[in-house]
Amino acid sequence: MSTETKGIWKVIGASSVGTLIEWYDFYIFGSLATIISEKFFPSANPTASFLATLATFAAGFIVRPFGALVFGRLGDIIGRKHTFLVTLVIMGLSTFLIGCIPSYENFHLAPAVVLVLRLLQGLALGGEYGGAATYVAEHSPEHRRGFYTSWIQTTATLGLFVSLAVIITTQKLLKPADFNDWGWRLPFLLSIVLVLVSVVIRMKMKESPLFSSLKAEGKTSVNPLKESFGHKLNLKMVLLALFGATMGQGVVWYTGQFYAQTFMLKTCNIESTQANTWIGIALLMATPFFVFFGWLSDKIGRKWIMLLGMLLAVICYRPIFNSMHSLSDMSNKKIIDENGKVNVTPNKKIAGDSIVTLTINDKFEDGSSRVTTTQYSKREHELNKLSTQVPAPYQPKVTKILTLADDYAWKFIALIFVLVLFVTMVYGPIAAFLVELFPTKIRYTSMSLPYHIGNGVFGGLVPFIGILIVELSKTDKNPVGHPLAGLWYPMGVAAVCFIIGAVYLSNKKPKHE
Repeated sequence: MSTETKGIWKVIGASSVGTLIEWYDFYIFGSLATIISEKFFPSANPTASFLATLATFAAGFIVRPFGALVFGRLGDIIGRKHTFLVTLVIMGLSTFLIGCIPSYENFHLAPAVVLVLRLLQGLALGGEYGGAATYVAEHSPEHRRGFYTSWIQTTATLGLFVSLAVIITTQKLLKPADFNDWGWRLPFLLSIVLVLVSVVIRMKMKESPLFSSLKAEGKTSVNPLKESFGHKLNLKMVLLALFGATMGQGVVWYTGQFYAQTFMLKTCNIESTQANTWIGIALLMATPFFVFFGWLSDKIGRKWIMLLGMLLAVICYRPIFNSMHSLSDMSNKKIIDENGKVNVTPNKKIAGDSIVTLTINDKFEDGSSRVTTTQYSKREHELNKLSTQVPAPYQPKVTKILTLADDYAWKFIALIFVLVLFVTMVYGPIAAFLVELFPTKIRYTSMSLPYHIGNGVFGGLVPFIGILIVELSKTDKNPVGHPLAGLWYPMGVAAVCFIIGAVYLSNKKPKHE
């Protein structure tokens, strides 16, 4: 069956805008996880609150497969267009309402309400991605399907980028105290405007030509769930898609972007605006490679591009994250003593050939803070120190947050870029790969489930499980734990997926149409 390419860029644009906004809505929660843990959860145990926030964040991922079943079924029965229009509205309203919830101090049900809204977000995203990817794929010619669907793949990373950009802009426009008090709500509230714009765009879209043809011929599925999972051959393809592709793709995606962010903020203690800026730059630099690898998959096949991305992640994760930790560790552990004072001059690796500025933001439990700025010359001598402090009424615990010198910036950006490059390899071709595994009449349901289990469950749990493993690695002799211990989870999943994919996946396109 031939597919008309007329108006394909309009189709891609309309689908991508809505999907990007849904990803923005979904990831704004993760991007603000640290402050959400302070606002919506009890403050008695900050670590427990942060883990609870990550668990709530992960809950949105865990329910994504259920959203895939519910909305996938609707998409295969009533059509792609109307189904992912509904998911967009649910996502937007849920995100907006998170921004309206009172803090825990004033509303003790805040954690439960946040969890419910997060679950609604997960259900909505479970129906969105499969619909958008299927919609674009069914407008694309087979020989360019990887290239055209790869534009949809950019929306997940761009959605994260937009969420970071909105947060950074808000932080720069507001005073720190104002952002911490009420400004953090603005990125959530902005969602309602973005969603309204996208709804107007999507209302003008037409149904997919392949689905319209099936519907006109009366050949649409009556029971997509039964046909997808009740037939042995199709169930086999669903399981193969999960354990041979999306499971590994999911952990690589979330390690390269979200776990990297969590690692920089919580383990390296880098100041959030600085860390998010570096991540945002790396995301922009790497995003074109989604399209490149999608295009390349049309030429040489999808399988080995995705599997090579997984293999490189398994091999390179520990050296990359260790490099990030080492860059910050020299400042965090060797320069700063327990009182937040600089007592050891940095070595040549830190000082480089220019003046290095080290800024320490000590945040106290009562909300007060102390900022100490120290400069070093290229000969490693301390030049000056400026310290301002709002005294606390009692002796508090101190959290040291580092603003590293500009010399660090491109080193961190380069490391994050490589992490995201692995993401583009596994993610760029996967929409076309999944679409081609399943026949048109049950495609929405069949491809959505393995995708959202792989990404929502295996991938979405990466930040929570990673931080939990680090916490469990703490001992009396090593009270800070092993900073790289959390990587064993994504590395193990990616390795298993690589083996299964290498043995059982085919590099040839199945013939359904």
